[in-house]
Amino acid sequence: MESVPPPSEQPADDVEPAAPAATGAASSGGEPTPTGRLRAAAAEPARRVLDAYSGEHGVYGIVLVTALIAVGWEDETDFEVLVFVVGTVFVFWLAHIYAAVVASRATPTPLVLRTALTRGIRHTYGMLVAMLIPAALLGLAVIELIEEYTAYYLALGSGIVLLSIIVH
Repeated sequence: MESVPPPSEQPADDVEPAAPAATGAASSGGEPTPTGRLRAAAAEPARRVLDAYSGEHGVYGIVLVTALIAVGWEDETDFEVLVFVVGTVFVFWLAHIYAAVVASRATPTPLVLRTALTRGIRHTYGMLVAMLIPAALLGLAVIELIEEYTAYYLALGSGIVLLSIIVH
C-alpha cells in the first residue's frame, strides 16, 4: 500500500510553480546575454513602482486620488482638478512623513532626524506614485489631447483598475 505524504508536504493545487528569473539565457561562459542584462536592469525600477502601488500608502493614495477626482470633476476645469489632486496628495504625503518622524521620536531610542525623514519618505512614497497614472490622464485633457470628460472617466477608471491589479 502506497503511503500518502501529510498535507503539509503535498503540493497545493492552486499554487503555480515559480517562474524562471527574467535575466535572459546565459552565454556559454555563464554570463547573461545583453538582452538578459537589459531585462534585469529594467526589472528593478518596475518592481519598485509595483511595490509602491501595492503598499499600504499606495492603496491609500489610489483611493484618495480617485475620491478627489470624483469630487472635483463636475465643478472645476480639468486643470483645476489636476492642481487640486496633485496639491492635496502632496500635502497628505507630507503629513504622513511628519507622522512617521513624530512616531520615531516616541521610541526609547529616538532616530536621528535625517534617518527618520529618510525612512518616512521611503515608507510613504507609494502615495505619490499612486497619483501618477490618474494625473497623467488628467494632464492629457489639460493639453487638449483628449476630451475633458474622457480624461475624468479614464482617471477614475484607472484607480479602479489599479486597485484590482494590485490585489493579485
